[in-house]
Amino acid sequence: MSSSSIESFRDLLIKPWKTIPFPTIKSNDHFSLFLKVGLAISTIFLISHFFYLSQNYHQPHTHFYQIASKQMFQPRTPKTLIIESGEAEEPTNISHILFGIGGSSATWQARRHYNELWWRQNTTKGFVWLDTKPSKNETWPETSPPYKVSADTSSFKYTCWYGSRSAIRIARILKESFELGLDNVRWFVMGDDDTVFFPDNLVTVLSKYDHNQMYYIGGNSESVEQDVVHFYTMAYGGGGFAISYPLAAELVKILDGCINRYSEYYGSDQKIQSCISEIGVQITKEPGFHQVDIRGNPYGLLASHPVAPLVSLHHLDYVDPIFPNMERVESVKKLVTAYKSDPGRTIQQSFCYDHTKNWSISISWGYSVELYPYLPTAKYLEMVSQTFKTWRTWSDAPFTFNTRPVSQDSCVKPVVYFMDRIEGLDRGLTRSGYKRYDDGSGKECDKVDYKVAHGIHYVHVSAPMLLPHYWKQAPRRQCCEIINNVDGLNSTVINVKIRGCHRFESVTPR
Repeated sequence: MSSSSIESFRDLLIKPWKTIPFPTIKSNDHFSLFLKVGLAISTIFLISHFFYLSQNYHQPHTHFYQIASKQMFQPRTPKTLIIESGEAEEPTNISHILFGIGGSSATWQARRHYNELWWRQNTTKGFVWLDTKPSKNETWPETSPPYKVSADTSSFKYTCWYGSRSAIRIARILKESFELGLDNVRWFVMGDDDTVFFPDNLVTVLSKYDHNQMYYIGGNSESVEQDVVHFYTMAYGGGGFAISYPLAAELVKILDGCINRYSEYYGSDQKIQSCISEIGVQITKEPGFHQVDIRGNPYGLLASHPVAPLVSLHHLDYVDPIFPNMERVESVKKLVTAYKSDPGRTIQQSFCYDHTKNWSISISWGYSVELYPYLPTAKYLEMVSQTFKTWRTWSDAPFTFNTRPVSQDSCVKPVVYFMDRIEGLDRGLTRSGYKRYDDGSGKECDKVDYKVAHGIHYVHVSAPMLLPHYWKQAPRRQCCEIINNVDGLNSTVINVKIRGCHRFESVTPR
């Protein structure tokens, strides 16, 4: 093809395009055109998005995405949960807790007195779950929690040769409690019919955690031999444990089949933990839950409590009365009296020195005081005095915490005082009195310092109330100071003031 033919063909292709009336765009109109195009694209996008939302408005959404979409366009509020109404949730209180107490018709009359020490009519919420309905001629006490009868569990497997099938029934209390469908429940708290709860402190502990998350909260046994036979990863049922609503909702779906899968396990708490392990949730340990898997005198355990609220005590029929020369229930009632005056401070330890006399004071508030006519170290004072044995074998060790032996030397032992009375004062203060205890042995140290110490008959302790917000801070033992009397060594009374620690303050011998 000749070059002239090629040019004629090219002109034929180009000519039609030359006839299209394209606008002539000046350079100064480029910016205006860009804005118009952008506006057109945005309008198309918004119309399309609106159409999409209108088409999906009635489609089902999970609760998570409903909450997420509502919170997406709200300002974030730290440490505040946003509920569907857009208002902040109220803090956890006792009405948000549903108790499930494992009991039986055979043991309830003997153990109900422990429950009646802490149960509050029209305030606490929950049930005692019995194996059979009480006899018709038995009137259920108004001071006891209401009861329900557990469902039949004869179809479940139980292959632990040394255990009791009642473990199945008690494990299912969580499921039966959940299926009641009660409103406003954030936490399910399980315990035994001989568990003494301290509800205000339980609320304080649970309020630290987001109840919308899956939590399993409790404590281990004090005796290592129990934790080895059972699990370190388990919250012991006698000491009580708490399960948040979301975890309970997941757990009840698998619980019955799971109980059969773990038929060889001894206790209900073992079965519960094993089923929770299938969900993947781990135990959150709180040192205020006490299984009390010990034998003998619980004094050392209560006189050196961890820096944590006292939440529960268990097995009180298997240890000596917590106050000497009293019946068991009455001795617990005495401790509960102190608890009612200042829940958060109950059996919290404080200790301090009086360098002018070379004395030391260790206080377990609402329980006991120890007076040492010398200056033991802080580490010595905070360590638990081993006044008890292990649960299973009645051995001296081991325990899940450090202990120190009880000296038989009367010139090493402290002078001990037990709480005698307590009263509330103005401005949120309390004053408690502790009376010297005579163990009846007749053995007293004949050293001069000890003779002076034995002349002290009473210890008076003043303290501000330990309010719940204190436990939201990093745990620190509070400090104290011994207030010297004007009559000096001739006084039979010591006055002690508990307070928050000053900056750079420590319990250090000079």
